[in-house]
Amino acid sequence: MKRIICGLLSVWLLFSMAACSTQKTESGSSSETADEEITLKIWESTEGPDKFIREAGEAFQKIHPNIHVVYENVELGDARNQIALDGPAGIGADVFATSHDTLGELVSGGHILPTDDPETVSENLLPACLDAVTYGGTMYGYPVSAETYALFYNRAYLQDDEVPKTFEEVRTFSEAFEEANPGKYGFMMNVATGYYTVMFLTNGGNRLFGERGEDAASPNLNTPEAVAGMRAFQSLRPILDVPAADIADDSICASSFSSGNAAMYVTGLWNVNVFEKAGVDFGVTTLPSLPGSDEPAVSFSGTRVMQVSAYTEHPEEAAMFAKFLLTNEMQKLRFTLTGTLPATTISVDSPYAESFSKQLSYAVPMPALPEVASFWETLKSASANIWNGADVQKELDAANAAVSAR
Repeated sequence: MKRIICGLLSVWLLFSMAACSTQKTESGSSSETADEEITLKIWESTEGPDKFIREAGEAFQKIHPNIHVVYENVELGDARNQIALDGPAGIGADVFATSHDTLGELVSGGHILPTDDPETVSENLLPACLDAVTYGGTMYGYPVSAETYALFYNRAYLQDDEVPKTFEEVRTFSEAFEEANPGKYGFMMNVATGYYTVMFLTNGGNRLFGERGEDAASPNLNTPEAVAGMRAFQSLRPILDVPAADIADDSICASSFSSGNAAMYVTGLWNVNVFEKAGVDFGVTTLPSLPGSDEPAVSFSGTRVMQVSAYTEHPEEAAMFAKFLLTNEMQKLRFTLTGTLPATTISVDSPYAESFSKQLSYAVPMPALPEVASFWETLKSASANIWNGADVQKELDAANAAVSAR
């Protein structure tokens, strides 16, 4: 009997040891691999995002000592093409940063993995960011920052309670301002970039490529609402009587506002540091409304996303790091280092963040369809032509046909 009990005890001990050897650790990895040395290669841009990845990697490794995070510079706009080449060759990133409007191309190419545990990941995301990373009903990636644009105003010319609420008021103010201040402008924006001019195309609830931006057969660039909106855009030409080619560069507009030569300017949070360094006393508010509406014009939003490569040998650990970047601590760190809005609902210490967050609630994500690669160039050309006096209906008809034909 004693021999039988000892034998059973030995079997039980072996079973227990086997069970323990596969027990999940707090990190989500089994203890069999918890001590395995793993290196994750992360692609990101320079001038802020690089420092963020390095500091986030150090913080992550304190929690997971066996996982080493290595930064490699691949700029945001280059990542989608680079992963298609380097991923299959086995030299690509495990996690890489990209703009959400590359999502359709990355999904159709099979280059990225769906979001791990999307229900938990999406809990604290801004609605605009969640929409931006949802494609075909599936969530891909981990949003780390959000952006849109709003109306900056110089307090030397406009107090907070004097800022125009409508584009009609913008024109009225600018006419009087420019008469009293020769050589200066009441209002300025980059008029030849679809990222900005779309605020007029989304007039009256019009949505490019359908409600979710996934209908390639319906560009909706020439609907009655879009035409009316772009006519309102064209009506601003007298207060900014400059050819499109001469104000098609954000740096030109930004320098005008920095030097006090423009009272109002449509731009993003990325220019806050520029204006602060220039010593401008400025405020930020939501976009003016279009005729027939009492709500801010609808802007495009962009979401910076960390995508887990479909070619990674460590998908679990790669997802863990990407999710780590969404923690409150990391989101605040990213804001401090890059000045971009968090992708989550946390508050940050900035007098301008609230205005941008409010504008984000009226924003729609840039289209992410792979079929609309020609959209940006087409809209750039149409916007410039309309600004320079072309017939609005004809230009938008041609633009809609060009995008539909792709």
